[in-house]
Amino acid sequence: MSNQYAEAGVDTAAGDLAVELMKAAVSRTHGPSVVGGFGGFAGLFDVSFLHDYSRPLLATSTDGVGTKVAIAQALDKHDTIGQDLVGMVVDDIVVVGARPLFMTDYIACGKVVPARIAAIVEGIATACAATGTALVGGETAEHPGLLGGDDYDVAGAAVGVVEAELALGPERVLHGDVVVAMGSSGIHSNGYSLVRHILAKRSLGYTDTSAELGGVIGEVLLEPTRLYTGPLVRVLDEMPGVIHALSHVTGGGIAANLARVLPLGSWVDVDRATWSPQPVFRVLAEWGDMALTDAEGTWNLGIGMFAVVDAAAASSVVRAIEAEGIPAWVAGRVTFGKPAGEDYEQGAKGVNGGAVRLVGSFAS
Repeated sequence: MSNQYAEAGVDTAAGDLAVELMKAAVSRTHGPSVVGGFGGFAGLFDVSFLHDYSRPLLATSTDGVGTKVAIAQALDKHDTIGQDLVGMVVDDIVVVGARPLFMTDYIACGKVVPARIAAIVEGIATACAATGTALVGGETAEHPGLLGGDDYDVAGAAVGVVEAELALGPERVLHGDVVVAMGSSGIHSNGYSLVRHILAKRSLGYTDTSAELGGVIGEVLLEPTRLYTGPLVRVLDEMPGVIHALSHVTGGGIAANLARVLPLGSWVDVDRATWSPQPVFRVLAEWGDMALTDAEGTWNLGIGMFAVVDAAAASSVVRAIEAEGIPAWVAGRVTFGKPAGEDYEQGAKGVNGGAVRLVGSFAS
């Protein structure tokens, strides 16, 4: 039976080898709360500590990396995609004020190449360790005939916990709160369909070198997603009650994601003059015959996360975030009442939230 399965394109021995190669990296994410170790049908996580909570809320998130994987596949470079996945999943957990507990991953591929799968999972495990998240399980599925031999996709899901009275969200946002922006590392993991479209129109390949981008195009585009969870959990612990809401700038761009965490009846003007988008955004926009403002609903343009904070503590929050190695700055202020003009984005993703627009010109 196993030989027939191999003839059908599924190599269970390769899958076993991939698991063996990733075992050490995954095990490094396991603390005393992980029960049963590595390789079970399901991951077990001891949540006895939840008895210490008055009203624990579990937070969950799931996501993937999107078409960024096409660039990793083209360069045969797979050690950064795992960090992208963790960033997309776990950094949504901290947005509600939760600390992540554990994560699982799923890799679908046309053919199991053990070293490739191990590189992906090692990247996931390293990023999980950096965010305090246990990687308690996962699945690698071989789909011959559906995916090409070098094709794969990755997805993951995570669970976190927050005390109900400390949960962040629009209901905590007040008139006069300050919006603190946190710098991205680059494109992160959203808008790569537009990136690929621009490169195709200009007949540029991922292995081509660009003086404007400062290196091999694909390598620049694979810059991994910045991880915000670890630093933000520490800031939340050290400065309780100061941060009222967080927004992870992912699909949909800057204004729409900030609007999701603002209450109905509030508005914010995000001042473009407070930051300068990185060269990767400027070059891609030029190659695509676009203005940077045309990409504000697609790319993060240099802002990966927002914090809406108590105005009196804004400078302290900025300093605390910058001390963690993340650029941070004041980008706007929350006002309640009628917006000061037009062209605001009102909520997003089914949320009837606040109104946000970008104003002014980007710093040079």
